[in-house]
Amino acid sequence: MKLAFMGTPEFAVPFLQALHCAGHELAAVYTQPPRPRGRGLSELASPVSQAAQALGLPVYSPKTLRDAAEQARFQALAVDAAIIVAYGLLLPEAVLNAPRLGCYNAHASLLPRWRGAAPVQRAIAAGDTETGLVIMRMDKGLDTGPILCAQAAAGGRRAPARPFMIKMPIGADMTAGELFSALAAKGAELTVQAVAALADGQTGLQAQAAEGVTYAHKITKEETRINWHQPAEQVHKHICSLSPFPGAWCEMILAGKRERVKILASHCADKAIDAAARQQGLIKPAAANSRAAALEAEKAARVKAQTAGTNQVQAAKTVPYLAVQCAKGAVLLTQLQKAGGKVLAAGDFLRGAIIESIH
Repeated sequence: MKLAFMGTPEFAVPFLQALHCAGHELAAVYTQPPRPRGRGLSELASPVSQAAQALGLPVYSPKTLRDAAEQARFQALAVDAAIIVAYGLLLPEAVLNAPRLGCYNAHASLLPRWRGAAPVQRAIAAGDTETGLVIMRMDKGLDTGPILCAQAAAGGRRAPARPFMIKMPIGADMTAGELFSALAAKGAELTVQAVAALADGQTGLQAQAAEGVTYAHKITKEETRINWHQPAEQVHKHICSLSPFPGAWCEMILAGKRERVKILASHCADKAIDAAARQQGLIKPAAANSRAAALEAEKAARVKAQTAGTNQVQAAKTVPYLAVQCAKGAVLLTQLQKAGGKVLAAGDFLRGAIIESIH
């Protein structure tokens, strides 16, 4: 089929590559314009733009699709369908109605749960144990369109509709980056199947359920800071939901200097550790098999600091984590990154840091 593809981040790249490998004619690839990135703030093309150029595909990067000239250019492509994956720009009705078979969005949630801009991050932060990806036909609402279904004829009758949908469990320590990668791999395959069904005329549409609607609002800078006065499970999910980008962060006083530190991986402390041990900061190291071993490891080299309120930091340089006591329970931080520095395992971070307090 003759297709237009619209996408911007790394997540969308496997979808573009899969459609290209499937032999479809990609008449145009739309992506957001280059933006300042990195420490030098130099303008870099989006991951989708770079992938499209590597494949020799025409790339368009309009700032908006509301412009009449841009809409006319898109309509002139005369594509059969448009596939949208995390594009990031609103599609006006003139664009939605231009393709012969419509515009289809690969959305990373089990709609109608988590409509909106950040479905993966919000699912993890909320503690969902399952999410997925669906192919939906776009309408003028925010992720409100019907789900695309495979509907083949069987013995002269229509077989029951099968939604183009995948489901995926969310592991206890799974980060947004890991979930994005898993969904992209499976979602790209699903999208190729959906486009093939569209080409064969073997599809139907199924309205989204009216119940269970939630919205995945865009992540703001203000909410990326870690609140240690929340329960450990909530803090842990917050860290996972923002890793690797934009990254949950806190402030640490390191050798008298206040520094911003991103936390990119964590675990919740072992629930088997009793309350008395928690009060003493005796968090069981990952390599230990008993409380006695934990005691020895902590005695070997302990870094203690007291922050405001009830927040307490306890860590040993011989263990592969920094343990932070939260309002309820403790979080074990395993990957950290100072501003402008490399991502370090907790053990390496602790060897080069004198932690006076954490905020």
